[in-house]
Amino acid sequence: PFAPGGGMGPRPVRVDWEIAANESMTRIVRRGTVHATAEWGHSVHVDVRGLAPAADYFYRFRALGEVSTVGRTRTAPAPFARVEKMTVAVASCQNWSDGYYHAYADLAAHAPDVVLHLGDYIYEYAPGGYQARDVVVRPHDPPRETLALDDYRRRHAQYKTDPDLQSAHAIAPWLVVWDDHEVTNDWFPGQNRGDYGNTNASLLAAHGRRAFCEYMPVRQTQAEIGRIYRKVSYGPLLDVFLLDMRSYRGPNGNRDTVLGPDSAILGAAQVEWLKRELSRSSATWKVIAADLPLSVVSYDAVALGSGAPVGRELEIADLLSFIKHAGVRNTVWVTADMHYTAAHYYDPNRAQFQDFEPFWEFVSGPIHAGTFGPNQLDNTFGPQLKFIKAPTKEQGQNLSPALGLQFFGHVAIDGASGLMTVTLKDWDDRALWSTRLEPKVG
Repeated sequence: PFAPGGGMGPRPVRVDWEIAANESMTRIVRRGTVHATAEWGHSVHVDVRGLAPAADYFYRFRALGEVSTVGRTRTAPAPFARVEKMTVAVASCQNWSDGYYHAYADLAAHAPDVVLHLGDYIYEYAPGGYQARDVVVRPHDPPRETLALDDYRRRHAQYKTDPDLQSAHAIAPWLVVWDDHEVTNDWFPGQNRGDYGNTNASLLAAHGRRAFCEYMPVRQTQAEIGRIYRKVSYGPLLDVFLLDMRSYRGPNGNRDTVLGPDSAILGAAQVEWLKRELSRSSATWKVIAADLPLSVVSYDAVALGSGAPVGRELEIADLLSFIKHAGVRNTVWVTADMHYTAAHYYDPNRAQFQDFEPFWEFVSGPIHAGTFGPNQLDNTFGPQLKFIKAPTKEQGQNLSPALGLQFFGHVAIDGASGLMTVTLKDWDDRALWSTRLEPKVG
């Protein structure tokens, strides 16, 4: 897969697929044929309809005389079905050059109903760039920073060869968003990248988005090819709102006091979509899955320091106020990017901006990359730090994954009570911290 064009040549390749009700693939329920074309990097996306809800299915592919391993997926429950339990794994931030993804074996052992990946699935650096170890454990391919579409395709193909990552993909369906490193560090639309020979970041993003949509399980719609934000429903217990905090943002570091395109982080169209879908949701829990936390101070993220909302905080303040006044209950944010794990409880009584209902945010990651932090929290939305696991001052920054500060999250929702249990775990599957959230009724 690392040869130019994926080593497949320009001709379409026939791919046969099968879905079965058992792992031995003897009870086939659907089968078909698609053609992998060079235009889409010889990737295939099969959108199968008519399967039973809340059921395990198994699948495999055949092409060029080869047969894939068997993967498991699980369909979502019907909207008003009785659901005994729902489980979700949460991961982010994995750097190939820092070694093997052992934590994914622990994640896969849970066989969750779905995996949420919150971005930085790949890193764009040349070999030796942004690594946490003294030596490059696994050199990046291509052996340069990603620039062309074929570069991004080869990088995705390389990451997909990790055996533990393969096991995690094969055990459950994935819901994914992107962060910056699927394109380039801290990018925003229209940015001039001097580190790329004054290339416009929007061109890099077009290549990165195309490869992301080819190599990741993202359903494409004719309404907006390449759109990353969407809602996925899991019966009466859970709606997941996957956000795109990259494609519609203004320049980094904006401190405007009036909301506009330059201060955006989601953009007007995505905010209106999110408000509309949240207000329509009848699920017990509304999980908002985003690549960036709300109050961790970072030039590239939302928060820039304590005080009244400015810049990107204006859009978040407007959204939080809407959630309160529209009577949307039981929202939980899961976020990433910061390379440490934490639990934040947002309390309007402690905030500079107070027109919102209290809510939780859980920061999870990295699952395999250098560990940083902890970063400063600003007080705009009143976060209380309930838990954190990050490097100590003595340990320093960009710690090697070999030191064990690698993290993923686990969420379990009880069908009878609606109780949500959130557990932050390390790469040995040890529970570092856990909390139970009771849903508000009415």
